[in-house]
Amino acid sequence: MEVPVPRYGAGALSDLPGSVLAALGVPGAVNVLGLPELPRACVLLVDGLGWEQLREHPDEAPFLNAMDGGPITAGFPATTVTSLASLATGAPPGGHGLLGLQVAVPGTGRLLNCLHWKDDDPDPAAFQPVPTAYERAGADGVEVGYISLRQHKRSGLSRATARGAEYLSAEGLGQLVGRAEAALRRGDRAYVTAYHADLDGTGHRFGVGSADWRHQLRFVDVLAQQIAAVLPPGAALYVTADHGMVDPSERVDVDTVPELQDGVALLGGDARARYVYSEPGAHDDVLAAWTALLGDRAWVVPREQAVADGWFGPLGDGMRERIGDVIAVPRTDLAIVASEREPWLNRMVGMHGSLVPAEQLVPLLATSRP
Repeated sequence: MEVPVPRYGAGALSDLPGSVLAALGVPGAVNVLGLPELPRACVLLVDGLGWEQLREHPDEAPFLNAMDGGPITAGFPATTVTSLASLATGAPPGGHGLLGLQVAVPGTGRLLNCLHWKDDDPDPAAFQPVPTAYERAGADGVEVGYISLRQHKRSGLSRATARGAEYLSAEGLGQLVGRAEAALRRGDRAYVTAYHADLDGTGHRFGVGSADWRHQLRFVDVLAQQIAAVLPPGAALYVTADHGMVDPSERVDVDTVPELQDGVALLGGDARARYVYSEPGAHDDVLAAWTALLGDRAWVVPREQAVADGWFGPLGDGMRERIGDVIAVPRTDLAIVASEREPWLNRMVGMHGSLVPAEQLVPLLATSRP
């Protein structure tokens, strides 16, 4: 099976911010996605809303399924930190460097969990050095707002990906709609990003397509409809997501398989997109062992092959060393877990990260009020 590489520069999530900026009239921005020129834009990012899952549930999401648009690719890996950075910067993962949930900090021998930065972790502004679309918009006089939960306001991930926007806290759906409406009405031009996390959390806990997930999707549909209803004149609403999700039925537990531990210094990434960092001199043996054990259930490739094949897009300075020496990406109904070192991940039902369409394709839906 050929690896379905993300469509960077021709229909990926990283193409959305530049297209929005161009539609707002910001100089130097390129409108790859052909968005209409309007002075106000709201991007609603629904965590975990894959294109395939949306299309499979028209009864739960009638408003979203009736919107204009189609699928784009999230980028690799198809996970929240990577996609939020792509949406923030307009750069593919290889450019902004938030290359997965857990990546190596070069020269330290340890991993950084990009969702949960600690005090002794790298400075977020240095670790993700690319200027954001919010900074570019603000420099051109656009009013910029970023709406999310209060608890994330000072997080390392927000400092890496929301720079240049006014952070507007919203604890519920009503607050999110209200913040979006107010922010869209500011100034002569406005750029607002609204982030909603509950569908992803429900999928992780109960599974995609579960009763709980379907009920949560109904709320997401209402959320999009309510934001569309309060759009001021000259505003567009774009609904997208950071990844899709699957419920793997088969699991390989690295912590119980000695062959997958031999020669491995660090195990990063996620259950559907593993980074394996080899000990010095062990690279070939690690690649051979992981290839033999996983077989045709996963794409198992050396880092250099994944980079050359364009999985990450062009790499910025110093980004190569953050990626595992070996990358293992399930392409079947498989999760690569580590029950002892990652018990929280082992408990999840729904997962994501891979290059398969169910995780890689996300919607880009649009409506506007001229």
